[in-house]
This record gives sequence, C-alpha cells and structure tokens, in this order.
Amino acid sequence: MEIVFWTSVLVVVYVYAGYPLLLAAWSAAAGRPVRTREDGDPRGWPPVSVVVAAHNEGARLRARVANLLEQRYPGSLEVIVVSDGSTDATRAALTPFDARLTFVELPRVGKPAALNAGVAAASGEIIVFADARQRFAADAVLRLVSNFADPDVGGVTGELVLDCEIDDGSGSTIGEGVGLYWRYEKWLRRHESRVRSTLGATGAIYALRRELWTPLPADTLLDDVLAPIRVVLAGRRIVFDERARAFDRAAPDGSAESRRKTRTLAGNYQILWLEPRLLLPVRNPVWLQYLSHKVGRLLVPWALVAALAASAVLAADRWLYFVALILQLGFYGLAALGAWMDARERGRTDELPARARGGATRPRHAPRVQGGTRVKAG
Repeated sequence: MEIVFWTSVLVVVYVYAGYPLLLAAWSAAAGRPVRTREDGDPRGWPPVSVVVAAHNEGARLRARVANLLEQRYPGSLEVIVVSDGSTDATRAALTPFDARLTFVELPRVGKPAALNAGVAAASGEIIVFADARQRFAADAVLRLVSNFADPDVGGVTGELVLDCEIDDGSGSTIGEGVGLYWRYEKWLRRHESRVRSTLGATGAIYALRRELWTPLPADTLLDDVLAPIRVVLAGRRIVFDERARAFDRAAPDGSAESRRKTRTLAGNYQILWLEPRLLLPVRNPVWLQYLSHKVGRLLVPWALVAALAASAVLAADRWLYFVALILQLGFYGLAALGAWMDARERGRTDELPARARGGATRPRHAPRVQGGTRVKAG
C-alpha cells in the first residue's frame, strides 16, 4: 500500500508541477521560434475563410458577424455561417450581410458535421474557426495567419481572454478559480508551442491550413483537440499566439464548469480511441508532452482515489499516513461544501421571478428547418 500511495502522489505532483518545470527548462534550452509575417502589404497574404457553426444563435450572430467582417486583415476574407438545424431567426438576423456572407443551412446534424460542411463550402487556404458567443480583437485573424509564413506551422490557436481575468466583478461565482486555472493552461500551451506544438486549440479561436483538414466523425466531442492533433500527427506544428485574442465570459457557476470539465474528460478518452497512435512515440512527435499533459490528466482522478484508499489503510499504523488522510478528507470536504453552497445559491436565483433577475420572455421558435440546402448570399 505504501507503493500505491507514493506512486499516486508522484503521478499527481508530476502532472501539475513536474511537467511544467520540465517544459520551462526545455523551452528555455531548445525553444523553436516561429517565423511570422508582420507587413500589411495585401499581396501574398493567403485568402481566409472564417467558419462559424451555430444552433439557435440568431440573437448573437448579427454582432458576431459584424465583428468578423470588421477584421483588419490585408488579404481576402470570407465569413461562412453554418446553421445547424436552427429554429430561431438565424437567417433573418444575417440578412444585412447578404452581400458579404456565405450561409449554409442544415438540419440538426451536430457541430462536427456542421464544421465539415463549413470547410467544404470554404474557398480560403486558411480556415479560421470561431464560435457565435465570443468576439475577436480587431487584429485577431491577422495575428493568427501571420504564423503561416512558417511552412512548418499547420495550425495556430489564439488566446481566449475570460472576463474574470480582466474584472472579477463579472458575476461568476467561480470566476477567480477559473481564471487562475485558465492562466495555468495558457502557460502550458505557450511553452508547449515553443518546444514544438500545443496539444489542442481553443475552440473559440484557431486556424488550420485547409489542406490539413480531415473531416470529423459526427460524434466528436472535442473538435478543437482532434482536428489540431491530427495536424501534429501529420508532422506539422500547432503554435500558440497570445497576440490573437478572443473575449468571453467565465462559466456562470460551478455546475456549468463541471459539465465542461466532464465533457473535456470524456473527449480526451474518445480521442485516444480514435487515434491510438498517439500512444506510440514512433508515430507521435509530441509523445512526451501528450503523455504528460493529456494522459496524465486522465490518470490523476484514479491516482487521487488510490492515494485516499492507501492512506486510509495505512493511517492506523503510521502517523504520516494519518495526517495525509486527514488532509485529503479536509480538502474533499471543503470541495463538497463549496459545491453545496454554489448549488444553493443557484437554487435561490432560479426561484426569483424573471423580472427580478432582469430576464425577458423567451420568444417562440419558428418551425424547424427541414432539408439540407445550402444558401449562398450574394
């Protein structure tokens, strides 16, 4: 049991502390800079297609598309919106942009299939993927595409800036914790990028060479990890450029963040099932990083359970394990208390009338769109 306890502790410590220290030393000693293009001459900049897959996002899309069309990009830029079975006023919301927009209308097929349709409709050499909820900085596309001047770069992920990183008064009950964790994740991506490649992308803002896109399975959970990791397996780099920024809000409560984490965990298991070659060092050029970052995160929950069980067995005989058991029980108790308090606060909020919360009556949805037609505006 002592071996089980200390092995479990070492797994957790390595994943969250040892690996970052290794990355810091590695990137300082053998970092690989990216050759970027910085001039504003429109000649030579590759044509870009921005793909947005959306389901019932009519209320957000007008501002989102305007934000994308206002990008300061020297080359040609097209925006493609794929309506994934929307039953709201998505099409009507985009009417003002008919001359500058490609609109693809599908029945409800799911985001992966909608992204496949968006890429199929695209004419650009570089595909930028964006969501309906966030907004881009004015030079975000320019910053992303500047990295493709380096022929080794197959994809670029930008920086997602959460409101809790700017102003803690956002109303998120877990904003501070999410902001700290997100800064830690971005630090890892920054240093993994310097060594060779990040192990995924931020779904709200990333770009790939069109030639390297592989259609996604319809049941893909993490398109922003599977698509980039396939580019890495093809021998190209996925780099992180913090100058390309998108802005978003943190999860509103612990429940929303928990659902996101559960989906991420399930998605990482799925990717291992879809791409088992990731576990082979002869096939995966970022094998050590993948094992340390992604597989390590999958092992940590099991390591924590094993450490708790082992310390419970050993606590009666050794004071060290008794202290370890008390510390673990205290930590999990505080976590449970925090979850209970968050759930209670959400329950109180849900009990308030919509008017007291500043809410509005939800509009009725239009009839479900049938068929799989593509409508190209203009």
